Amino acid sequence: MSIKRKTPALAGQIADADIRLLRIFKAVVECGGFTAAEVDLNISRAAISSAMADLEQRLSLRLCQRGRSGFSLTDEGREVYAYCLQLLTAMEAFRTQVNSLHAHLKGELNIGITDNLVTMPRMRITHAISALKERGPDIHINIRMTPPSEIEIAVLDGRLHLGVVPVLKPLPGLDYLPLYDETSLLYCCKGHPLFELADSDLTLKQIEKHDAVVAAYAQTAEVRSQYQALKASASASDREGIAFLILTGRYIGYLPTHYAERWLREGQMRALLPDQLQYITQYAAITRKGARSNLILDSYLELLRESEHQS
Repeated sequence: MSIKRKTPALAGQIADADIRLLRIFKAVVECGGFTAAEVDLNISRAAISSAMADLEQRLSLRLCQRGRSGFSLTDEGREVYAYCLQLLTAMEAFRTQVNSLHAHLKGELNIGITDNLVTMPRMRITHAISALKERGPDIHINIRMTPPSEIEIAVLDGRLHLGVVPVLKPLPGLDYLPLYDETSLLYCCKGHPLFELADSDLTLKQIEKHDAVVAAYAQTAEVRSQYQALKASASASDREGIAFLILTGRYIGYLPTHYAERWLREGQMRALLPDQLQYITQYAAITRKGARSNLILDSYLELLRESEHQS
């Protein structure tokens, strides 16, 4: 009659709890007993004894002798201790090697950005790129300035790793990381008939009589409602085009406050009824759902999230 040897419960699988038990076992061996290991492990002798009993049960092996005669390892205990050192050393080497990948990032990061965001006060995009280059000096950054719809398509088909776009109609194939809330006001330029009027003398009816430049790009329903009240007699495909037309002194138009700031400072523009005529656009970083893991992109997204608390 053959005797079947009992297979250890750890065969083929090691759980986090097993690693904890092995670390306790290692400390006990190196301290020379349960009592001496209490200080090193910062747990009670009873907890150590319980952990050792659990490990012996998991391995189906007697690892040590403990009692009045003191602590000593069994033959099996000495072998398990040697294997334990190999395992924990390999785990530490794995952790160090994976961490070293972050210190030697190489490759490209392709980013699509909607126009005229560089004047944003909270420079999260720029700060995150700077931090990424510090992590990986050999990373090659490619930035493409294109309309939001083209950015979305390029992220979906993999030509861009990441895009920065206004959130108009979220697409199911994209993940969105909120970045900015951008406020836009209605402006006119020095020389325009409305420029010298005080806010108290301005009315919506007056404003609606003047030629306005409107955005030719996609907008939310809320923003479109703001434009509907204006006398649209010109259009522009981006904010720079809107600014060009406002600066002629012949048109009024909406611009982001951060973009118009330089002309306000110079006394070249003014906002018209800013408490009433304004809207907010939300911007987000977009990535493709289910895209293959990319260490450079993952690192950049991590830095973008961290920048929320640093800006």
